[in-house]
Amino acid sequence: MSTFMKFPYSRPAAAAMSAFLSAALLLAGCSSGDGAKAPSGEQAQPAADAKKEKADGGEIIWAFLADPQGFSDFWATTTNSSEVIDLVTSSLYHHSSKQELEPDLATGQPVFSEDKKEMTVKIRTDALYTDGKPVTADDIVFTYSVALSPDNNGPRKGVFEPLAKVEKVDDATIKFTFKEPYAGYIDLMAYNILPKHILGDTPVKDMDKSAFIKQPVGSGPYKLEEWKQGQYLRFVRNEKYYGGKPAIEKITVKIIPDANATMAQLQTGEVTAGPVPADNLDVIEQYAKTSGKIKLQKGIKSSTYLYVAWNETNPLFQDKKVRQALTMAIDRQGIVEGVAEGQGMIVHSQTPPTYWSYTDNVPKFAFDAEKAKTVLAEAGWKDSDGDTILDKDGKKFEFEMQVNQGNKVREKAVTVIQQQLKKIGISVQPRVVEGSAFSKNFQSKQFESILYAWNINGDPNPKGIWHSAEIEHGLNTISYKNPEVDKLIDEDLRTFDMGKRKELLGKIDALIAEDQPYTFLYSPTATVAYPANLEGFNPARDSLKEVEKWYFTK
Repeated sequence: MSTFMKFPYSRPAAAAMSAFLSAALLLAGCSSGDGAKAPSGEQAQPAADAKKEKADGGEIIWAFLADPQGFSDFWATTTNSSEVIDLVTSSLYHHSSKQELEPDLATGQPVFSEDKKEMTVKIRTDALYTDGKPVTADDIVFTYSVALSPDNNGPRKGVFEPLAKVEKVDDATIKFTFKEPYAGYIDLMAYNILPKHILGDTPVKDMDKSAFIKQPVGSGPYKLEEWKQGQYLRFVRNEKYYGGKPAIEKITVKIIPDANATMAQLQTGEVTAGPVPADNLDVIEQYAKTSGKIKLQKGIKSSTYLYVAWNETNPLFQDKKVRQALTMAIDRQGIVEGVAEGQGMIVHSQTPPTYWSYTDNVPKFAFDAEKAKTVLAEAGWKDSDGDTILDKDGKKFEFEMQVNQGNKVREKAVTVIQQQLKKIGISVQPRVVEGSAFSKNFQSKQFESILYAWNINGDPNPKGIWHSAEIEHGLNTISYKNPEVDKLIDEDLRTFDMGKRKELLGKIDALIAEDQPYTFLYSPTATVAYPANLEGFNPARDSLKEVEKWYFTK
């Protein structure tokens, strides 16, 4: 389950594509909204009409709440970042909507040795960078050498720990050698390939500050033409893209720090496509019907979930009974219905419902404010001075909760949580933080509590977020530690039998649910708006993924 890759990247949600849980985990913090009001079982409509004539050219104008962090999966952790990275770069594989490997630079599926310690990948030899240089096996080896370097200071460094080495066998063959059998290998396969001829002389420790991160040269379907920080990024199609020249000529991504402003621009044509936040859905549905200029794809299920993270370095949150009480005091179904317009499904642990490894057989802490107060009293939290705020040993139960600016659904959710916790004697101070600073605060552990989201892609093993080894430099930014969870995560990564893995992953989910290091809120469904004459998009995708397959009709 890597974000943001799964930073986890699909990599955090409506944050990002970042940490693949291992590799594909993404922080979903920077999209304009969380899903759409539609029944979770609603079937997607056919995406294209074969009778419509395909046009060449045109422009898509999308919007992000904040700038991406740059053009390398090794250092970027938001969904915005992963989306633009995928526009301009190539990787060995992509993750499909079903979390399977789809060849990109690779020409087929990986092949393992009998002992599962060696894996070979065949690659295509016709790919070119936009500067005309070929993409070679040496570039792939170079990319993974950066990942494995002791000087790699990126948040996904731990993802590559299972790898011993990566070698070129010949111009069309790469061999990966693992320290031991590693079932989470798919999380290593979707990282963007770096050009050795440009970065080969750059010290790894300085690579995240290199010009390439802001001005990339890639081999993907588009190339970056201009990035005006805080305003827009403009991409033009790569005429020599090995996958075939994209039909859409230009992609413009505007930086609009407010989701309501984005929806206003959708109605004026200044933005032409993008996700529709729950609190704007009724208005945009009406606009689509009356104008005929846009159409909506509704009910898109996601591998995203929203959560409140409790920083366990803070003494307030170190007792799991207290964390359980916090969850019991929050009316999550009320948030889904009243804030997310009914467009979500409550989750109780860290695996999204779309995953093959998902289980509902985990401890659950239903909304029960009275029980929450009882549990807190048993933990020593009482209002000893009559000021309505619980205290213990002279310490008030009060803290700050951060949320990313511009995501109105999440901003409202934090206000609701503030009101609900106030009823049981807990004081919450909401803090709305600009998108880039918000992501930085999360990664650097500069928060007490934070409302965020993960967009999970790739393998379901959750090492990147929940293993104690990921506390110092990884995505375990709440410093969660459970030796049994560590043990099960490690065992799962050595297990190739899918039935056994489902059992192990279910145990991990149950332990994490019991510990409540997050209050798991809900998994949203999404609605995306597109121009009425646009075809070719995948109704299982809610972003710019696969934009190279889109086209306008005449």
